[in-house]
Amino acid sequence: MSPSSPAVDPKQSRVGLELKHPRPLIGCRFEPTGRYLFVSAEDSTLQRYDLVTGRKTALVGHDSWVRGIAFSPSAATAMAANLVPPVAALGGLAAAAVRPTAPFTVVTGDYHGKLIWWDGAADSPTPVRILPAHEGWVRAVAMSPDGKTVASCGNDHLVKLWSAADGKPQGVLEGHACHVYNVAFHPAGGRLVSADLKGIVKDWDLSTGKAVRELDAKVLYKYDTGFRADIGGIRGMAFNGDGSTLACTGITNVSNAFAGVGNPLVVLFDWKDGKAKQLKPKEPFQGTGWGVALHPSGFTVAAGGAANGRIWFWNADDNFHKVDVAVSARDMALHPAGTALAIAGHNGSAFVYTLLPGPDKPAVKK
Repeated sequence: MSPSSPAVDPKQSRVGLELKHPRPLIGCRFEPTGRYLFVSAEDSTLQRYDLVTGRKTALVGHDSWVRGIAFSPSAATAMAANLVPPVAALGGLAAAAVRPTAPFTVVTGDYHGKLIWWDGAADSPTPVRILPAHEGWVRAVAMSPDGKTVASCGNDHLVKLWSAADGKPQGVLEGHACHVYNVAFHPAGGRLVSADLKGIVKDWDLSTGKAVRELDAKVLYKYDTGFRADIGGIRGMAFNGDGSTLACTGITNVSNAFAGVGNPLVVLFDWKDGKAKQLKPKEPFQGTGWGVALHPSGFTVAAGGAANGRIWFWNADDNFHKVDVAVSARDMALHPAGTALAIAGHNGSAFVYTLLPGPDKPAVKK
């Protein structure tokens, strides 16, 4: 969060902007300067929303749904000067004036196992590079802090490393015994975490390509003997800024795997000793946790969905606030300024919630 950013107040969270699309949404991510929100949809497109101008641009190139979205940090090098500040226009997100956009790369992964590189700042982005990366779904994509390496993971039980510059393979991390749901680089570099269907989180030393330990998030998995089906997986995963805490979210207390009946849960790991604690919603909610973030101010925020959606905020173990979302929340992203968050909605709307005090009325963009 920028030092000049206003103080946030989760208890005043409200919709500042609704971005509409005709098909249900799957994922959402802000790019590093916060000017653009990228969302993926069930029509196999990505949509880029410019939060300065309101322009919507389609990225067409995938032939299946996209869940993994990652960005080069090249735009982040100008973040201190160019971070989009929150003002009243466009629900408290847009800049007072349009600033030049630094070049940045977007890497996306789809359910047919492909990775695509894009020039994210292009007027009309087209695929720069398309790679057959995994057998089956690519479930997540991450970019290393130095911008040199892309990590992907998927249903083939593998984590793969790629050169961000030219897409050349850099290595394969083997060891998961089931679908790998998420992957994230440690902010300090040199380490990578991957998390699978059964709640096993592997900590990889990238200098050796070996897993040095496992963290236990098995509470986010169940085998339903009635339906003879697995359900679980780390649906959302994030480090805090200094890498001292890792957050994972998914579903627990599953009573019906076929219908996805269970409760969302956040598991926080102390990175140093690997000890875990659970963050539970104070009020009952049936569904799955789909996104989690550790805010620079110290609170944890997560979103979940089923028939409808909800956003939860915790200070330490205290679930001090919740926000009801009108539709099922299928992903969540925190704005890099820390002043807003986005929800990818099953109804085709991306809802951008401002965390700043004020009586802003929501704007709607199609």
